[in-house]
Amino acid sequence: MSNAPVDNGRRRFLTVATSVVGGVGVAGVAVPFIGSWNPSARAKAAGAPAEVAVGKIEPGQLVRAEWRGKPVYVVRRTEKTIADLGNHNDQLRDPNSEEAQQPEYAANEYRSIKPEFMVALGVCTHLGCAPTYHKGDFEQHVTGVTDGFFCPCHGSKFDMAGRVFSGVPAPLNLVVPEHSFPNDDTLLVGVAPGEA
Repeated sequence: MSNAPVDNGRRRFLTVATSVVGGVGVAGVAVPFIGSWNPSARAKAAGAPAEVAVGKIEPGQLVRAEWRGKPVYVVRRTEKTIADLGNHNDQLRDPNSEEAQQPEYAANEYRSIKPEFMVALGVCTHLGCAPTYHKGDFEQHVTGVTDGFFCPCHGSKFDMAGRVFSGVPAPLNLVVPEHSFPNDDTLLVGVAPGEA
């Protein structure tokens, strides 16, 4: 033990300086740590809406988009396709879309906001395969129906509203995601009407 006099001013300075350096160190560690809690750019993009230019889609044409890592099928239905949607309800498992596979505003015979556009996830509700679009040659799968979707994995069939036919492995209609049309040329997948 030393008999030298205690310098209280120096002691206070060292205490304050050590506290400041420690505080800066804690802040230096805390800022990146707390920042790591924010979602990554990839995660933000995965949840972001998908924008699809629909103005130039021809009647009968299928356009594929991606939303949340899943394919989205957008088809501009022909007038004949729209008129024929009610002609095969007796062959469908859920013709009135009573199962919650679509937003409430799309629980209609077209399963969409605009009758001319079909918007559905391109994922079979059986085991998640990707159904193929058949334009004009769907009668090989369902008699009397010219356009539709056929899942080659296990034979599930869907009409041009994404409704599943009876007697196939798929238990539900194709999922219709939230979607809206902010203008005549743009479809937003993942955004309900009035949210954009």
